Amino acid sequence: MIDCCKRLGGALALVLMLAGAAFAGKSNCITCHEKVTPNIVKDFLEGEMGKSGSVDCSSCHGKAHQSAADVAKVSMPTEKTCKECHTKQHDQYASGKHAAAWVAMDAMPTNKLQPHAYIQRMKGCGGCHKVGIRDEKSRAEGQYGSPCNSCHTRHKFSKAEAKKPEACRTCHMGFDHPQWEMWSNSKHGSIYQMEGDTGRAPTCQTCHMGDGDHNVMTSWGFLALRLPEEDAEWMGYRVTILKGLGVLDPAGKPTARLDLVKAGKVARLSKEEWQASRDKMVGICSKCHSATYAKTQLGNADQMIKEADKLMAEAITIVAGLYEKGVIKPQKGQPAYPDLLTFYDTRTPIEQTLYVMFLEHRMRAFQGAFHMNPDYVTWYGLAELQKDLVDIRTEAAAMTREAEHKK
Repeated sequence: MIDCCKRLGGALALVLMLAGAAFAGKSNCITCHEKVTPNIVKDFLEGEMGKSGSVDCSSCHGKAHQSAADVAKVSMPTEKTCKECHTKQHDQYASGKHAAAWVAMDAMPTNKLQPHAYIQRMKGCGGCHKVGIRDEKSRAEGQYGSPCNSCHTRHKFSKAEAKKPEACRTCHMGFDHPQWEMWSNSKHGSIYQMEGDTGRAPTCQTCHMGDGDHNVMTSWGFLALRLPEEDAEWMGYRVTILKGLGVLDPAGKPTARLDLVKAGKVARLSKEEWQASRDKMVGICSKCHSATYAKTQLGNADQMIKEADKLMAEAITIVAGLYEKGVIKPQKGQPAYPDLLTFYDTRTPIEQTLYVMFLEHRMRAFQGAFHMNPDYVTWYGLAELQKDLVDIRTEAAAMTREAEHKK
């Protein structure tokens, strides 16, 4: 009886607290911003935090800013601000790949040459990679607040919105990772579009955020690379690709970029780590399919990575041969080897073809396989890889003949 009274008393206290907040009147923030930024206020008051009455603008933005004269004193929330109330979700996110997204901005060798707005001001790559945790300098230059609002858009911060696959498509679409296009045109995506979110068709969140887990990790990682590799033939292809990424030097020895691969969590560096992620995915798939079917489909997708890597390794070797012959001269201080991470800043047409082959067509060949889209695997992936290789063979032969003629 005593315990029952305590529970009722606690519930009553909570109701009175919320009611008191609701009837205590509008805060100075709300009163002012209803005139200055009315839609922001509307979004906030429609969200769960605004409805509860227990969170005010100052809870996230601080109390230093009180008028139009001191706007510069407003604080922009960070992921740590969100952690104060959402510790579990924050810690899951912090251990996953999204939290490491900003590492890539520091890792790309030519990013420092890009327009400031393109990276730091979020008008290019930074616009998606802001989901990662940044250092204080990058955060201050970007002024984009918490990465959590990449999915829970401000100021409503809706859980229901973030659970919809459409929340993912701004970043997971286009040139190098068109997961939205692959999924939405697969049988899974078609069912979702025909029936709506009935639960029958898996969405991004079904497979990558099971039970709301904010860790969001996959077995292969973004680059579809893992070490060690028991398949000796495949390991040979992979070594060549790792050289092309600058993770290994031309002699096959690890470079400083290996640390960036680890920090960015873009590859799986132990058999156990890879297997744990694969087992987790099989468990998710097995909610609708048999475990045997799930393992077969995932295994077939693994083999598409190998097929793509075979073509990719030959192309890298051909271009590396041009460096070895002196047909392509390395930049000062750089190894005599193609660098796939220079992307569109490569200096020769043949290296432009090589980067597109790696970042667009290889990606589509294996990502399409995992997202159950055979058209992407074939016509946007494998067929384009084979065409790229023909072009690279032809161009390399022509460049070699021209160089010999000049001699």
